Amino acid sequence: MVTKHKTVSERKLLGIAGMGWMFDAMDVGMLSFIVVALSQEWGLSSREVGWIGSMNSIGMAAGAFLFGIMADRIGRKAVFIITLLLFSVGSGLSALVSSLALFLILRFFIGMGLGGELPVASTLVSESVPAERRGRVVVLLESFWAGGWLIAALISYFVIPEYGWRIALLLSALPAVYALYIRMNLPDSPRYVSRQNEKKPSIWQNIKSVMAKEHLRQTITLWVLWFCVVFSYYGMFLWLPSVMTLKGFSMIKSFQYVLIMTLAQLPGYFTAAWFIEKIGRKFVLVTYLTGTAVSAYFFGTAEELPFLMTSGIFLSFFNLGAWGALYAYTPEQYPTSIRGTGAGMAAAIGRIGGILGPLLVGYMVAQKYSMTTIFTIFTISVLIGALVVGLFGKETKNTELAG
Repeated sequence: MVTKHKTVSERKLLGIAGMGWMFDAMDVGMLSFIVVALSQEWGLSSREVGWIGSMNSIGMAAGAFLFGIMADRIGRKAVFIITLLLFSVGSGLSALVSSLALFLILRFFIGMGLGGELPVASTLVSESVPAERRGRVVVLLESFWAGGWLIAALISYFVIPEYGWRIALLLSALPAVYALYIRMNLPDSPRYVSRQNEKKPSIWQNIKSVMAKEHLRQTITLWVLWFCVVFSYYGMFLWLPSVMTLKGFSMIKSFQYVLIMTLAQLPGYFTAAWFIEKIGRKFVLVTYLTGTAVSAYFFGTAEELPFLMTSGIFLSFFNLGAWGALYAYTPEQYPTSIRGTGAGMAAAIGRIGGILGPLLVGYMVAQKYSMTTIFTIFTISVLIGALVVGLFGKETKNTELAG
């Protein structure tokens, strides 16, 4: 196993981990389109639609916390495979259900897989790449998310109106086959393997270490940052096709417009990947989060299609660039022994925001609040995240990972 670590290329590692990331995004992206079809077919209220997104995030919070801890106990690779299988099988089964209750239960398990996979994959890649390229490579890993969203948008646009949402969900279950493939092809983190023979701290000791005085500042900074980013992202993006229909566009037109907005995610990632090594993590986070906040405000206030599309494109560009920087930045805050736990706990706190965001939109829509009011809340949330990381965040550009 150790020799394999010496020979596996960055490109191969990025491809293997990135494909898993892409399948995650495909599932989350497809859900935002499926809820439009589900609400029409099952006659769901806006509150019930909000619960679908929130149940996904409840699972993601549980998965990020549980699997982050497991990654420090049994290895990054094992957890990566388990989480891929969990959400893939869950997606396939959810295509067969006919009640909201069963759909919500399966969304919890799918969410667990998604929530566990993302911080563990970024930790694995962070530990396998030299310091001078680490930020760029992790942001490029995140760029596979845009690829997954594009596939989701294409499947939703061409498949859901013609063949229904069940076929679309079955297509998203394909990662189960891929998970078996990576079992043979993905090496574990060389940093984790080098420490395998050392006595491992208990789970409780790892949790206490994350909260210890020497890590407390970065832990609180990460928790606030994650909460603000995830709260606004899932509140806005899971509702994006629904917002377009609420603004008077047909389901087909809404899917088409969201597909165009999604294309802007790719240049968002690629510019963030360039800036993150040239200028630094904090610059990218503050700049791209501020851009997200401004775009969110104008998207909420826009009524005419040109303004909706322009603000939506900028929203996708800046928000997903910020996500890339967030995943690069988080694992760099902790030593190897608690890196999985620290990243998982930060992501879990973030997922609480992911629970509240979609619920908030659902309840505010039901109470007839305007989109301007709803998106102003997300604007403020993102600005708080930018302010906190700008004031209290620790720059980690070109620094070797601790431990």
